Amino acid sequence: MSDQDKKVEDDQIEGTVLAEGVDEEPIESNRRLFEGKGYLVIATLSTIYAAFHMIALNGVSISDWTGIEIPFLPQFPMETWNFRIVHIAGALALGFLLFSAHTFDGKEHKDTPWLSIIAAILLIPAGVAGFTAIGFMQTIASGELPQMGGLTTWAAFPGTEIYQTEIRWFGIPLLIATGGAIVTGWLERRGRERYAASDVVLAACAVVVGIYLVAIYGTAARNSVGTPFVPIGVAFAATAGAAMILELTRRVAGLALVVITGIFLLYTFTAHLLPGILAVSNAYSWQRFFGHVYSDAGILGPTTAVSSTYIILFIIFAAFLQASKVGDYFVNFAFAAAGRARGGPAKVAIFASGLMGMINGTSAGNVVATGSLTIPLMKRVGYQKKTSGAIEAAASTGGQIMPPIMGAGAFIMAEITGIPYQEIAIAAIIPAILYFASIYFMVDFEAAKLHMRGMREDELPKFRALVKQIYLFVPIVILIVALFLGYSVIRAGTLATVAAAVVSWLTPHRMGLRSILKAFELAGVMSIQIIAVCAAAGIIVGVISLTGVGARFSAVLLDLAGASNLLALIFAMGIAILLGMGMPTTAAYAVAASVVAPGLVSLFVENGMEQSTATLTAHFFVFYFAVVSAITPPVALASYAAAGISGANPMETSVASFKIGIAAFIVPFMFFYNSAILMEGSAFEIIRAGITATFGVFLLSSGVQGWFMGGRTAWFLRVGLIVAALFMIEGGLVSDVIGIGAAVGIFFIQKVIRPDPNATISVRGAD
Repeated sequence: MSDQDKKVEDDQIEGTVLAEGVDEEPIESNRRLFEGKGYLVIATLSTIYAAFHMIALNGVSISDWTGIEIPFLPQFPMETWNFRIVHIAGALALGFLLFSAHTFDGKEHKDTPWLSIIAAILLIPAGVAGFTAIGFMQTIASGELPQMGGLTTWAAFPGTEIYQTEIRWFGIPLLIATGGAIVTGWLERRGRERYAASDVVLAACAVVVGIYLVAIYGTAARNSVGTPFVPIGVAFAATAGAAMILELTRRVAGLALVVITGIFLLYTFTAHLLPGILAVSNAYSWQRFFGHVYSDAGILGPTTAVSSTYIILFIIFAAFLQASKVGDYFVNFAFAAAGRARGGPAKVAIFASGLMGMINGTSAGNVVATGSLTIPLMKRVGYQKKTSGAIEAAASTGGQIMPPIMGAGAFIMAEITGIPYQEIAIAAIIPAILYFASIYFMVDFEAAKLHMRGMREDELPKFRALVKQIYLFVPIVILIVALFLGYSVIRAGTLATVAAAVVSWLTPHRMGLRSILKAFELAGVMSIQIIAVCAAAGIIVGVISLTGVGARFSAVLLDLAGASNLLALIFAMGIAILLGMGMPTTAAYAVAASVVAPGLVSLFVENGMEQSTATLTAHFFVFYFAVVSAITPPVALASYAAAGISGANPMETSVASFKIGIAAFIVPFMFFYNSAILMEGSAFEIIRAGITATFGVFLLSSGVQGWFMGGRTAWFLRVGLIVAALFMIEGGLVSDVIGIGAAVGIFFIQKVIRPDPNATISVRGAD
C-alpha cells in the first residue's frame, strides 16, 4: 500500500477524507535528487529557464532596461527560430542533468568510476565543437563576411575552408561526444544525488548545438534548409540534436514515441525502395534530410512553436496554482459536492480529474495525481479494482478536452490550423459535456447495479467551509474572462499566473519571493517532458513534410470516401488511434494531424462544408482520437498508470476504461453529421443538437451497462437502446424522432411487459 493509500485509510478512520498534495509532481524513478550545491545549481538553472520564457513571451527587453547588447540575442521578443532553438537546447541540458538514463529502483548500485572517467574525456571533443561554434559566431558578428540581400553569407561549400572546419572541428567532434555520451550514459552508474559525467557531456552538447544553429540560421544559409545545399555543419548539428531529443524522450516518456519516430526515420531513407503510396521517386541524402528536419518544417515547427509559448506558459500557471494548493481545493470541493451520491468517490474522480487534467495536460500524470486518492476510495465503496482504475483513467483523459485550457493539444491545433484558440475552446464545450456526461452515466448505472452507497456526511469535507475559499477559482475565472475579452493567450495566461500569486495571500500558503522562485523552478522541471515529446513529434512531422506521405494518405481517404464517407471516417479513426498509442496527447495529435487531417478537410469540403468549418471539424476529429488513444487497448498509457495504483491487470483496466469512455469513440463522428455540436449553426440548432446528443449518450450508457430507468434490462432491450442512441447521436430531425420513439417503446416494454433481464438466446442444434 502506498503512502497516499495509507493517508486515505487514516483519514477515513479519523472520519474525514481530505485531499493533500494531489497536485504535487510525482518523483519519477529516474529523476536525480540532488542535495546541497548540486541542488542549488539545478534549481537555479530551472528557475532561469522558466523565468526566461515568461519574460521573453511578454516582450520585456533586457537591452532596453540595462543598455547591454547581447550578441545574437539583443532583445525580447527574440527572433522566432532563435527562441525555439534556445528553448529546445535549454530543455535538453536541464533534462539530461535531471533524468538519468536508468532507473533508481532502491537497490544499491556500485558507482562505475572508470566509465565516468571515459565519459568525462568526451568533454574534450564537446569543448572543441563548442569552441569552433563560438568562433563561427564571432566571425559572423564581425561583419567581415560578404552580404547578399541584406544577409550575411555563409559559404560552406565543398572545397572551402569553412566546409573543412565544419567537418573536422565541429561536426565530427560533436557526433563523437554526443554518441559516446549517450552510450556511456546507458552503462554509467552514479549516486542519485550526484551528476553523471555522461549527462554533463550531453548537456554541454545540447548547448553547443544551440550556439551553432543560432549563429548559422542568422545568415543567408537558412534559405538553403531542405535543399541539398544546406551547410554540412547544420546536418551534423541536426543529427546530434535529433539523437539527444530521442534519448531524452526515452528517459522522460518511454520507448513508444522513440520507436515510432525511429520507424519514420527508417522510412525516410528506404522510401525510394518501397511500393505504392509509400514510395518516393528519389532517395534522400543524410545531409538533406537532417538539414531539413531541424527547421520550421520539423523540430522547430508547430509542435515546438506551441511548447515554447502556450504550453510552457500554462505549465508556469499550473506551478503557481500548486503553490496555493488549488489542486487540493479542487478535489476537496468535488468530494463535498458529489461524495454523497451513490458510488460517490467515482463521481468525485470525474469532476476532480476533469478539472486537474484540464490544467496539467497529461492523462497519465493526472491519473497519478488524483487517482492515488480516488482509486482506493472507489475500491472501498464496492467498485472492482479494474473498474476503479478505469474510471480514473477515463476521467483524467477527458481533462484534455475540457475547456478553457484543454491540456496542451488544443494549443497545437490553434497553431496548425490558424483558428483562434478562443474559437477552439468554444467549439469544445458540447463535446466535453457529452464525454463527461457519458462517464457519469456509466459510473452511476454501475453503482446502481451493485447497490452502492455514497459516502457519509462525516466522511466528507464541509461544503460550507469550502465555499468560503471559492476565491481559489479566481485565477481560472480571470483566464476565461481575459480570453473571451480578446486578450492574447499569452497575456491571458500571464494575468492568470499573477492572479494565482495574489490569491495565495488569502491562504496559509502565501507566495513571497522565495515561493515565486520555487514555482519557476518547478515549472522548469515540469516542462521538460512535454518539450522533449513535442520536439520528437517534430521529427516525425519533418519526415511527413519532406516525403509527402501525408498527402498520399489523404488521397487514400478520398478514394475510400467514394465508396462510403463512414468507411473513410473509420479508416481515419484507426490511423489516428494507431499513431497515438503509447504517445502523450500532444505528440499523438501533432503526428495524426499531419497524416490524417488534410484528407479529412478535403473530404468535408467535398461534402459541402465551408473551408473554415471543414478545418475545425477535421482537426477536432483527429484531436479526439489522439486523446482517447490513452484509454484504447492494447497500449493505453492512462489505463496502465491507473492499474499501477489499483493493483488490477493493466489490460483488463484498459478494456474497462475503453468501455467507460465508449461515447468518446462515437462523438467525433457526430462532428461530420451534425456540425452544430461544434457550435456551428444557429442558436436553436446548437441547443437542439446538445440536448438530443446528451439524451443519446444517456441511452448509449444504458445499453452498455444494461440498466435503464431504475432496473436491469434484457439483452434485446440493450441492443435496442444502443440503436436508439445511435439515431439520437446522428443529429438529424428524422433520426431524433426515430430515436425518441424507440426509447419510449423500450421504456414501455421495460415497465409494462417487464421481460426477464436474465433472458438468453435459445440455440438449437442442426439435428
